[in-house]
Order: sequence, then C-alpha cells, then structure tokens
Amino acid sequence: MASERFTLGGDTTVRRLGYGTAQLTGPGYWGPRGDARDAVAVLRRAVERGVTLIDTADNYGPSIAEELVAEALHPYAEGLVVATKGGVVRTSDRAWHIAGRPEQLRAMCEASLRRLRLDTIGLYQLHRLDPEVPMAEQLGALGELRDEGKIRHIGLDTVDAEQLAAALELTDIASVQNRYNVLDRTSEPLLKLCEARGIAFLPWFPLGNGSLTADPVCSEIAAAHGATPGQIALAWLLHRSPVLCPTPGTGSRAHLEENLDAADVRLTAADLTRLDDASPSKPAPQA
Repeated sequence: MASERFTLGGDTTVRRLGYGTAQLTGPGYWGPRGDARDAVAVLRRAVERGVTLIDTADNYGPSIAEELVAEALHPYAEGLVVATKGGVVRTSDRAWHIAGRPEQLRAMCEASLRRLRLDTIGLYQLHRLDPEVPMAEQLGALGELRDEGKIRHIGLDTVDAEQLAAALELTDIASVQNRYNVLDRTSEPLLKLCEARGIAFLPWFPLGNGSLTADPVCSEIAAAHGATPGQIALAWLLHRSPVLCPTPGTGSRAHLEENLDAADVRLTAADLTRLDDASPSKPAPQA
C-alpha cells in the first residue's frame, strides 16, 4: 500500500484516513443528531485512534458540526488539522445557496474561526465555485485570508479537471473534494491531475452513501479478508492512489472503529483487479 500519510501543500502532514463530520448532524445535514455527548465522544475517539485530519463545513447544521468539533477537541492536539468549508448558505434541509462574493467568503471564514476557536484554519475549502462570481475574485479572497494568516491552505470542492487547472493558474491549491468511490469514478481525470500536481483528493461518499456495503464484489472480497464491505471500499481508496485521503463520516462509535480499521486491510493484486473492474461509471476517454 502507498504511504499512510500525505503532506498537504508541501508542509502539513496528515494521516490519509481521516474523519468527516457531516453525519454528526441531522437528515440533510440539518439540525442536531441525537445527543451531542455522543458526537463529542466519537470525535475524541477518532483523535485517540490517530486521526489527524478532521473534515467539516460551516453549513453542516448549519454551524453545529463546527461547534461540536471545538467542544470535543479544543485545545487541539499538535499536528491535528481541522479542514472546513465555506461558500454555501443553507436555509433548510433541502436549500443550498452558493455564496461566493469576496465579502461573503471573508465573513464565513471569520465565523468559522470563531466557532472552531482557531487563529488559523489548516485547510479552508471553497464548498462550491459560484458561477456568478469570477473565479479570480473567489480565490483572490481566499488568498487574502491566507496572506493574513487566517487560513493555511486553500481547497476546492466539486470541481472538474479543467476548473482545477484554471484555479492553479491563479493560486496554490492544496486539496480537492469530489465524489469518488469503487462504483463512481467519473472524477478520474481530476484524480490524475491531482497526482501530477501533488494535490490531496478527499473523496466524498467514499462508501457510496452506504450503497457499497451491498456491492457483491466488495462483499466477496470482504469475506475472504474477514472484513466488512465498507472496509474493503476504504482500503481500495487507500491502495488506488497515494493522493486519495478519504474522510468517512459516522455518528457511531462502532462504525468509526470499523472505518479506521480499514487502514489495516491489505488487498491483493487480484482483489484490486476485481475492484478496479467493478465500476459502472468510468469516465469517457479524453480527446
């Protein structure tokens, strides 16, 4: 398997298997989910298990996930990187409004700093590119925040390879987040660009939002390894590319332990071939 660690932006090393906080909030990432004490316990256990990358967003809740991260983990352990996102406003569990004007991004970042009780956010990700605002203005605002020491690295969420290439002409990009898993590899061209440029790729829905637990190939390989299908799906990501840094989320302590144990699964060459051939959504060849 490739290294268990990845260095973001050339200077911030994290363990590749991290933890995502979306499942600490209610359905549609809206409102609370159960007892906050359970969420705090899961977050603390993740760090006890060696997780060094916590991925959250200001609109999970909204605000709830960031507040839980601070409650559970502040003061933060040395080497722990908290990644958050801005650029989307939520008004209900089904309403997402892209908000990429420079003044909006600044206000969102500063609000996240307060909720997270941080002086500097290790990785601040633009949750969506705003089609109504020039990319240069959006990234320029984040670049100013980086110059001011309020964020360390800039990331992008839900972009294609062409958009990432354009962004790299404007500023340094440390990470991207796109949907990517065993059964959905439509972002393969983006992954290849990330590999070429040393950019972290944080795949969201790494377990296919639960669908991979029923995949027959994952299930058969899991049985051979004494593992679960979800662990096989995560292990495949860790084997697939050294820049893939999955951050599976859960509100369950038992599921957290299961996910993190995926780092110990060693897939064979035959396993990888079967999984590589399992995808129904491979991208069309590039011209």
